[in-house]
Amino acid sequence: MKDIKKKDQHPEVAYGKTGILLINLGTPDSYKWLDIRSYLQEFLSDRRVIETNQVLWFFILNLIILNFRPHKTARNYKKIWFEKENVSPLRYYTEVQASKLRKRFNKKNIFVDYAMRYGNPSIKNKISFLKEKGCDNIIILPLYPQYASPTTASVCDEVFKVLIKMRWQPSIQIVPHYESNPFYIDALVSSIEEKIKSISYIPDLIITSYHGIPDKYFLKGDPYHCYCYKTTRLVEEKINIKTPFLVTFQSRFGPQKWLAPYTDKTLEKLPSEGIKKVLLICPGFSSDCIETLEEISIEAKELFLERGGEKFDFVPCLNDREDHIELLYQLVLKFI
Repeated sequence: MKDIKKKDQHPEVAYGKTGILLINLGTPDSYKWLDIRSYLQEFLSDRRVIETNQVLWFFILNLIILNFRPHKTARNYKKIWFEKENVSPLRYYTEVQASKLRKRFNKKNIFVDYAMRYGNPSIKNKISFLKEKGCDNIIILPLYPQYASPTTASVCDEVFKVLIKMRWQPSIQIVPHYESNPFYIDALVSSIEEKIKSISYIPDLIITSYHGIPDKYFLKGDPYHCYCYKTTRLVEEKINIKTPFLVTFQSRFGPQKWLAPYTDKTLEKLPSEGIKKVLLICPGFSSDCIETLEEISIEAKELFLERGGEKFDFVPCLNDREDHIELLYQLVLKFI
């Protein structure tokens, strides 16, 4: 029997460390047309996002959407772009979240980083980076409080797609959805209460606006709709204010029916129903992004005021608030 290779003949391999990877939806590298097109192409090619005939969708996407939509999307990104840092708000806040969480652990054997499901930095590159650093245990934290197939499941798909091509795979643990986590609910309540203290009026209505999904996804068994209502119910039960809450859904795309009521259609009719002062929060977004800063803070506000509304304020996402970082810490801690 041949002798087993001596210890000094083996290549040195880093091991014994734990990686924590925060994963958000994604962002273009800039608001230039080509960067926007590249981002949209990756995003809208995900079969979890668009469930339709893939041959037909290929032609619709590449011949129509990717030739026209990047112009409008680029203009919208330019409105909210962080020019000083030259990054989108979503990437900025996700990077700060990772940095603060890294300091929260402050251990040599724990690496904290972030990735994007679409765009850069990619999940593939960041998992490879953590593996090279010796992380044989990687904790994946999808930054989506409410589970949905087009978001959380899509992250899992991409993570396992990366693992398929790895000879020596790290152990992977995925943090589940956290729509009812007490730290999450408390952070939302605090952010709303702080906002109300900073404005000069008591809102007639507090709207919790979540990113929509096609109605057929819900009918096929996606639990997202239920988790959104659960989060709002828990916030309403916890908060020390008697203002009523209303759940709505935003960011619909295409002609098919999506989860209702729609945020924009709701804001259009509220003034005529005597609701003139509105406070809106987007609990499903862990970081401010184009959907919150442009679609809500700019477009939705203008729409509401044009239809006769008097006051409209937006509660920022949890972003890099300390209670949000504590939430992320607690979510990950049980897996270490």
